[in-house]
Order: sequence, then C-alpha cells, then structure tokens
Amino acid sequence: MKTREPVFSRLSPGALRNYTDTLRGESAGGVLLVIAAVIALVWSNSPWRDAYEGLRDVRFGPAALHLDLSVGQWASDGLLAIFFFVVGIELKREIVEGELRKVGTAIVPVVAAIGGMAVPALLFLAVNSGDGGAPHGWAIPAATDIAFAIAVLGLVGKRLPTALRAFLLTLAVVDDLLAILVIAIGYSDGIAVLWLLAAAAAVLLFWALLRRGITHPLVLIPLALLAWVLLHTSGVHATIAGVALGLLVPIAHAERFEHRWRPISAGFAVPVFALFAAGVTVAPSELREAVADPVAQGVVLGLVLGKPLGITLTTWLVCRFRGVSLAPGLRWADVAAVGTLAGIGFTVSLLVAGLAYGEGSPHAEHATVGVLAASLLAAVMGATLLAWRGRRHARLGTDQDTSGMP
Repeated sequence: MKTREPVFSRLSPGALRNYTDTLRGESAGGVLLVIAAVIALVWSNSPWRDAYEGLRDVRFGPAALHLDLSVGQWASDGLLAIFFFVVGIELKREIVEGELRKVGTAIVPVVAAIGGMAVPALLFLAVNSGDGGAPHGWAIPAATDIAFAIAVLGLVGKRLPTALRAFLLTLAVVDDLLAILVIAIGYSDGIAVLWLLAAAAAVLLFWALLRRGITHPLVLIPLALLAWVLLHTSGVHATIAGVALGLLVPIAHAERFEHRWRPISAGFAVPVFALFAAGVTVAPSELREAVADPVAQGVVLGLVLGKPLGITLTTWLVCRFRGVSLAPGLRWADVAAVGTLAGIGFTVSLLVAGLAYGEGSPHAEHATVGVLAASLLAAVMGATLLAWRGRRHARLGTDQDTSGMP
C-alpha cells in the first residue's frame, strides 16, 4: 500500500519555481501597496481632501461604450484587470506545474481556500442578519490579498519551511479564483448575452493567436482591450476579462508573460487602485459610525477571526479524512499562523466593498474602514505568529526545503 506523503513536507520543482518567482515580485509590490494606502489615508484626511476627491471623481471616456468612468472606476475596473491577468497566469502555472496539478497536493489548498472564504462569509452574515445589517457584502471578508500577505511573509517568514510558505501562495491564488467567480456571479447586473458572447470570442481569438506563436504586444494588447471593453459592456465586471485571458495563456508563454506583466501589476496597477480606494475619512465621528455599523464589524470579525479559523479547521479535516499528518516538525500553530496572515483582505476586499454597496455610500465607506483595520490587525498578528514559529523552526532545523530559494 502506497504511503501518503505528509502535508507540507516538500515542493515539486515546478511548484518551487512558481513560488520563488511570485515571492520576488510580490514582496516589493506589497510595500508599494501599503505606501499607496497610507498616502490615500493621509491625503483624504488632510486640508487637501477636496483635491483628492476631485481627482478621484474626474470622469473621462466614451459614453457611447458605457466607458464614461471616474478615475476611481478606471482604477478598479481597468487597472485591476491587469492584476487579475497576472492572477490568471499564476493559477495556470499552479494547475500545470505547481501544487494544483495533482488531486493529492491540490486538495489541501483548495479546501483550505474554500473554508477560508466560507467561515468569514458566515460570520459576516451572522453579524448582518439584523435590520441594521447589509448582507449583500458577505464576500468582502472572504478574500486574501496576495501582494500584501507575501510582503509580510517575505519580511518575517524566511525561517519557515518552504512548503508551508508556498501553501499560503497557492491558497491565495485559489482564493482569488473563488473571489473572481463570486464577483462574476454575485456582483454583475443586467448581463447582455450578445456582448458577453462577443467578449468570449475575443478571448478565444487571443488564445488562438498565442497557440500559433503570435505574441507581439501590438497584436495582443489591442485584442485584450477589446475583450475588456466587450465584457464591461455586457454587464459582467470587466476584471473578469483579465483572469480569463491569463488562464488561456499557453504554459510555454506563461512564465515570460508573468515576468513581463507582474511589475506593471504590483508596481503600478494595484498601488494606484489602493490610492483611490483606501481614501476614507477617519475623523472620530466617522470612526464611531464605522464601529457601530454591522458591516464594518462583520468585515473585521470575518478577516481576523474567520480566516484563520476556516483555513485551520478545513486543513485539519482534510488531514483527518485522508489519514495524513503534518510533516515532521510542523505543528497546527504553523497552519494557524499562515491562516492569520491570510486575513489581510485589502485589494479584492476593497473592490467587493465598492461593488456591493456602491462607491461613496456609507456602508462602502464603513466597509473600507473595516478592511483597512482588519488587514492591519491581521498583518501584525500574522507577522508576530510567523516570526515566533520561524524562530522555533530555526532552533529545530526543520526546514529541509530551502534549496534554490532567494
């Protein structure tokens, strides 16, 4: 009888390469993300607040194509499509070369991601079941921010076993895919089928050109923009075009495309989105309103408590039912620490808050405050726990998988 390999024991060469590639790009991007969020908070609470709001609300674009959008909307609908394109490529590489290529290795991060979304959503709904709640935002605390989490992990988690660190990355990629499905199904209104079919045709043409070896940017970028415009016009959130295009990049081109577009995503698209999404007023009166709003309460509870609880519990259940244990030297405290860091919601959570309640609405503002507070708390708690676990692993010498790491 074949012996099952312990969970988090080692990485395949392809998974290790995917992990190190992502770590190199997202660490710097996470720092820029935090800087942009801080600038947004300071600017929106300064005497120049009107200038911030005026810039965010400037509208431009062809109205005939339903693209007369504000700067903030261009950042969330347009620039985040680049972020999701990179997420799509990451997922493709994980499916073909990484931890998702086999059922045996994929089941743990997939089920953990599902649990890490379900428990926060249920906690949010429990808090928002009363008259003062707004249950439509149940998906806000369900997402994990890859760039932010990887940045913190890069700072404090270097002594952790590589497979455990890669688990966070794989889990976050699956988490993003599930969040994308939620956005596509739950936050798209009035879908126009013909426009949707036209968008699908553009995406398939993109794939067909790549299959024939046509990779010139002057050909592919206009086609990708066309797919984005058509999907936006169809009523489906336009960022879905990004992940669809990313998933269809052939694996032979995936690594090159990811290296080309990751700096644009992590260094420009996501920080600019954060600059216009994180600008909320944090005056005492606004903070009191946010604290009293079940929406903000549900977001904080879901991200800070629901994420580690859901991830740890579902990982334990998978191990229990499959009859496997953690790799030698690992403890469930390690999994809980990774789950705590996954409570950093930021990018996708801010996007969903705007989609759920409408940008600028009181619930959206309060949800944003909740996301910022919860992400900061999860980052501090997760960093503290990971640093503690890292010191323990360093003393015991349990990381046997660090070859080839940066």
